[in-house]
Amino acid sequence: MFDSLTERLSDSLKKITGQAKLTDDNIKETLREVRMALLEADVALPVVKEFIDGVKQRAVGQEVMRSLTPGQEFIRIVQAELVRVMGQGNEDLNLNTQPPAVIMMAGLQGAGKTTSVAKLARLLKERRKKSVMVVSADIYRPAAIKQLETLAGEVDVKFFPSTADQDPVDIANGAIEEAKRRYVDVVILDTAGRLHIDETMMGEIKRLHAAVNPIETLFVVDSMTGQDAANTAKAFNEALPLTGVVLTKADGDARGGAALSVRSITGKPIKFLGIGEKTDALEPFHPDRVASRILGMGDVLSLIEEAERKLDKSKAEKLAKKVTKGKSFDLEDFRDQLQQMKNMGGMSGLLDKLPGMGQVSQMASQHLNEKMFVHMEALISSMTPHERRYPDVINNSRKRRIAAGSGMQIQDVNRLLKQHKQMQKMMKKFSKKGGMMNMMRGMKGMMPPGGGGMPPMGRF
Repeated sequence: MFDSLTERLSDSLKKITGQAKLTDDNIKETLREVRMALLEADVALPVVKEFIDGVKQRAVGQEVMRSLTPGQEFIRIVQAELVRVMGQGNEDLNLNTQPPAVIMMAGLQGAGKTTSVAKLARLLKERRKKSVMVVSADIYRPAAIKQLETLAGEVDVKFFPSTADQDPVDIANGAIEEAKRRYVDVVILDTAGRLHIDETMMGEIKRLHAAVNPIETLFVVDSMTGQDAANTAKAFNEALPLTGVVLTKADGDARGGAALSVRSITGKPIKFLGIGEKTDALEPFHPDRVASRILGMGDVLSLIEEAERKLDKSKAEKLAKKVTKGKSFDLEDFRDQLQQMKNMGGMSGLLDKLPGMGQVSQMASQHLNEKMFVHMEALISSMTPHERRYPDVINNSRKRRIAAGSGMQIQDVNRLLKQHKQMQKMMKKFSKKGGMMNMMRGMKGMMPPGGGGMPPMGRF
């Protein structure tokens, strides 16, 4: 996420970290590079100007904290300014109203509106323990109604049926009445999108808004459209009383222009980031955490929250007990770890949130993909329970059978077994005194000489 912006900013800020003190001259050169990095990231020009002025004002004559060098202080100032531009903190949904609380989703066609409805419904159901009903008032695209019905089934929330020959206002009112009867907490209303902003569309959405008076009106926009996203949000904000923005496809956005421009241009907070296609790939937007990721400092808080939600605690505790007792880390355990890693967004998803791992994360994305985990799981699933528990029994004839059963090659079996051996050694180190440091050394040893490339499993 925002990889090219992270790379450019990191390069320009490196030059100032070694400076003994901050002066007009060394700040000027770095700020010129920061300005170029932001413009290349498609951040809106007024936002870039305001950002650079803000950093300059804070940095010149800044009293450096005792614990920081001048260079570190400058990076702290840049981070604080990034947070200010994107909004000071996460702004939650306001659901304080007599149920059902109505959330209206607006936006252009293709921005990911219908998918975002399902993602938000799942988030409210699982994290806020709300009962949710979704309804589509998109009468111009019958496929949208069917799509929402399918997604509602997938995330297990209520769906209010509608048809293309109905009036959008009647559909919305019908859904709200039904929600009242069934004591539903939240109704999420999907509206029609267009390929561009036009009077007909704005007239209809204004009429719909006036009829249902939603407590939240969220504008859904594709972050990959850069500063155009901010301009489109501004046009919608002039027509509708928006309460917030949902930025979709942020995982594919290397530039980050929309994230940095939307708040300044619209005055409305970004409330959520869409970071993938799956229905659980919607995260509350925390400006401070995103600023840390942009500066290559990682996002450990989000990683911990994600681990709390997605990792199987009982399996983790069982493995920890097993390892501390000195028992062997077998291929069943290895498969469990692969599945847990997959749940956390794979290797690159994990590395992206760890401090100082930006470039390693990019490297991982090039070398690793979802297929790699699928292949490794397929190989382990091709083994007998006895082979999984005691990998040393796997001889050449067994390797041939495992390879044939998984549709892979014998070399792939050998690589998997080698990778497992390395993990096993790491786990042994982890169980001894000074375990974490030993384990980190073990991970370093898995990297090829010179630090380039990925561990052996990356070659699948």
